This record gives sequence, C-alpha cells and structure tokens, in this order.
Amino acid sequence: MAFKYTKRKWHKITVVISIVSVSLILILGFLINLYWSPILAYKVKEVVFKSSDSLYTADFSSAELHVLRGTIVIFNITLKPDTAVYNRRKKQHLAPNNLVELHVKRLTLSHIHPFKLYFQNKLEIGEIVLNEPVVNISYQLNHTRDTVLKPTQTAWQKISKNLRSIHIGTILLGDVKLKYEDYSGNKLAISELKELNLTANDLLIDSATQTDTSRLLYCKDIIAELNNYTARSPNGLYTYKFNHVKLSTQKSQLNVEGITLKPINAAGFFVKSHRDRFTMRLDSLQLNKFDYLNYHKYRILTASSLILNKGTLEIFGNPNHPNDKKDKITSFPNVGLFKINADMKIDTVLVSQTNVFYTEYNEKSKEPGTISFNNTSGHFLNVTTNQAALQKNNNCAIQLTSYFMNRGKLNVEFTFNLTDKNNSFSYKGSLGQMDLQFINPAVKPLAMIKINSGIVKQLDFDIQANNTAAKGKVGVLYNDLKVSILKVDTTFNNLKNRPIASLFANLFIVKHDNPDKEGGRPRSASIYYTRASETPFFKFIWQTLLSGIKPCAGLDKKTQDATVALINQQAINKQNRKIKKEQRIERRAARRERKAEKNLQKSE
Repeated sequence: MAFKYTKRKWHKITVVISIVSVSLILILGFLINLYWSPILAYKVKEVVFKSSDSLYTADFSSAELHVLRGTIVIFNITLKPDTAVYNRRKKQHLAPNNLVELHVKRLTLSHIHPFKLYFQNKLEIGEIVLNEPVVNISYQLNHTRDTVLKPTQTAWQKISKNLRSIHIGTILLGDVKLKYEDYSGNKLAISELKELNLTANDLLIDSATQTDTSRLLYCKDIIAELNNYTARSPNGLYTYKFNHVKLSTQKSQLNVEGITLKPINAAGFFVKSHRDRFTMRLDSLQLNKFDYLNYHKYRILTASSLILNKGTLEIFGNPNHPNDKKDKITSFPNVGLFKINADMKIDTVLVSQTNVFYTEYNEKSKEPGTISFNNTSGHFLNVTTNQAALQKNNNCAIQLTSYFMNRGKLNVEFTFNLTDKNNSFSYKGSLGQMDLQFINPAVKPLAMIKINSGIVKQLDFDIQANNTAAKGKVGVLYNDLKVSILKVDTTFNNLKNRPIASLFANLFIVKHDNPDKEGGRPRSASIYYTRASETPFFKFIWQTLLSGIKPCAGLDKKTQDATVALINQQAINKQNRKIKKEQRIERRAARRERKAEKNLQKSE
C-alpha cells in the first residue's frame, strides 16, 4: 500500500516538474523573442542599408524567434529602392542598370541561433524560405561595361564592422511572381512570369569569398526554373511558348525545353504584315558558358556554344510582295542578325536533326509550292555582333548537311561577311543522287512544270553574292529527263498538261541527259542573276540555282526566249483562229437571215 502511494507521489512530482520546466522554457522563449525582435530588425535594416550604399531600405511588420525550433519567422517584408538616391547616382553616372523591389508575405530562417549573431557577429542560417514573393525589376541602360566604375568596397568590407561573415546554406523562392520592365528599347517592354522557382546554394560573404570569381552574388550556385511560359510578340503576330527553362550559374548553362513560335492564321498575318511568316518548334536549346551576370547588367550575350536539337522551321514567303517593292534585305542572315539589336558573341552554334520548309505562293498557278531540307545538321561559327569580335573576325562560317526533299543528300557551306555594306556572302556545295520526281511538289506550282522522269547523279554549285546580284557556276549530271508543261485549268481549278508544248519541249528543248552520251563532256553554266529588291533570302538562293540548272537542261536564255515567243505565237494563232471561227459563224448567220428575208418577201 505504501509502495503504491509512493509511486503515485512520484508521478505527481514528475508531472509538476515537467509543467514547470515547459512553462519556464515558454516564458524564456517569449522573453527572448520580445528582446531579440527589435535587435533583429535593427540588424537587418542596417545590413541592407549599408551593403547597398543607402540605395535600398528594408522593413517588415513583425518577427518571431522560436528557440526550440531554432527558427526565425519574419512577416510582410519589403525591400524598396530610394528613388532620391537612385536619381542622384544617375546624374553622377553611377546608378545601377537594374532596380529591384521585393515583397514577401512570410520569410522563414531555419537552423539559426541568435546568440551566434549577437556574441560572435556571425550570421549563420541553414535555410531561408520565402513564401509568395513578388519581385518587380526595372532595367535601364545607365552605363556599359566600359564606363561603369568599380565599387570602392566589397560587400564584406561594407558589413565587416557589424558582421564577421554571412553564411546561408539554401535560399528557396517558390512560385515567384516576377514583373520585368525594360526601358532600354524604343518602347517599354514588360514581361510577367509565373511558376518561377529560384534556389541559391551556399551563400557565403567573408574575407575569403569577397574576391572569389567562381561565385555569383557570393552564391556557389543559383538555379532558376520557369515552367509553362507563354507570351505574345509586341506586334501581336506571334505567340511563343517555353515548357521548361533552367539556368544554373555554377554550370554557366541555360537549358530550354519545348520551344514553339506560332503565328496567327495566314489570312490575318498577311493582311497585317508584308514579312515572311515563320513557324518554329524546337525540342531543346542549350547555351553553354553563358555569362549571365554580364547579360543581366549590360545586355551583352556571351557564350561558348548554343546547341539546337530536333526542330522544325517553316517559312512561308509573303504572297503580297509583288505589290510591295520594299527591300526584303532583312531576310538575309547577315542583316537579320544585327536587327536583333543585341550585343552578342557565340563561338559555335550546333544544329541537330532539324527540318526546314520554305513555301511560296505562285500567282500564276494559284497554288503554293514547298521546298524542304530534312534532317539538317551542322554548325555555325562566329555568330556575333560584338564590335571587338568583328575586328578580329568578320566572317560567319556555316557548314550544313541535309536531305533535299527528304531524298538527296545535300552538303553546303555558307560564308557571310558581317561588316560589308553590300551584305556579301558565298555558298557552295553538292547534291547527291535522287529521283527528280520528288521535287514535283515544288516545281509544279512554282515553275508550272511536271517532271515525269529523271535521275540526278550530282549537282555542284559555287556562288558569290551580295544584296543585288549573284554570280558563279552550276553543274548538274542527270539522265532520262522528261517533263510536261502545265497550265491552269480554270474549269476544275487545278493544273493540267499542255500536250503540244510538252511534246515540243521534250523533242526540241529539254536535253534528256547530261552529258549527252557516256564519256562526253557535261554541260555547266556560268550564271549572273540579278536580285529584285522584294526578293527574300531563301527565294534568292533557289532562283539563283535554278537560273544555272535550266541551261544545263537545255533551257538557256536564248532557248527560253524562243520558246516563250513560240508559245506566245501559238496563243496568238489560237486566238486568231477563234476570231476567224466566230467571224465565219457570224457570216453564216447573216446569210441565213438574208435568205429568210427573201423567202418571206416571195411568200408575200
């Protein structure tokens, strides 16, 4: 009985001691939180103010220190720039290009002990989580890399009077709402991002890391990820989308997956624009050794390589160009590169498994024709608009391997002069063996010719060109070429064969083989083709080659002129026969009327 009483007594004592201990801890935690909150507020505001040279101020509504959990929770944080300080620095040409404003509803600092901050002046934090951050960034090009002054003090030197070091293990910003205003162009450009996640790892500010160039903003790695981003182009003609974007500053690598560029419907597009219509899809894009900080500050894009993997590019030539005499020179790659209006230098661009389709509408045939280059791979060297880089090397060299109309293997090399006022460039290459009937989807609507048979053994070309003309040499070896000349059938709204013209072409014009006999000397053509100002780049390329291929097939200018004259004469003769037939019918009708009148008179 006494044992049971003793047992109950110890239970009561244990419970009382536990309650008292917990109460003391809670009271102590409350007192510590009450004491540390104003000290924490002062420290945060002081560090932000001094580290930014009074440009930014920080504030929050309240803070809680949880001793047992080792966490600090800060509510309703705001980080704002002082516009008066900014404007003063702008007049002194010392203002930064980017201004940031931050609003955070809740910020949690985990694995932190306030005594370390108070007694050792070391800010040690295991993890920082920002809930529902709203970030507004405005960009103005106040200075360039050449004119900006280096800071007189590092971040550590600015905080060293108050803190010996700042170390944060991980900083997490989830579901960030970012608004970015770019004032650097002719018009204000505003981008708004959602589903943006930011992670910064191992932030360390001390005497050792103040000069560590391997860190960005004193972080060992900053990872930004964006999902399902969709936006419209400023002119409203295109919608572009990225499924996933990831930037790693430690790897200096930008990865983009699921890229699409989609125009509005063709009818609406060509009413609003006289430019060619583009559609693009790309599985992935990878930018290596990307200097993100330089781009962020000065809009200078520098990278060692850009890798484009598995894509499709569709180009539809604007059908309004016959009525639009505006120079389409911006369609030239060496001109369009500078129209991007960006300072860039990419050493190598690698293209893999990309399909390119060029479509053009022919007013005569009332049908579109498409030329395709399938499974295209290759590289671009020295893609740059940077003036210093152009002084060292002003040529962009391109080497591509493709399959023309998904059949003949095509090897081509381009060289673009990036500084020539005449936009000069050259291209040379060869096309391997293929059945010519596979190019009918292009030549039927565009040239109004149907190829009934023919095998190309090899096509070689070497062309030098600029914005006004192209010259060079074209040679093509082929066998058994037979064609049909087509015309528009207005009754059934399609193309039909012109038997007489086709027979004439096959008998007297078209050379069925090149060379004409085995072992003979093959025909080749030296060409000079003048570009009309409204002719875009891709059309200029294929029309130049076509002007060399025709003479090799027997369709030189003299023959073409004679053929056109003959066809025109045939049309005139046909029209004359039609007129004479109508006149004969009218004369017969007149004779019948006169005869009827005479018979009527006799009967009377």
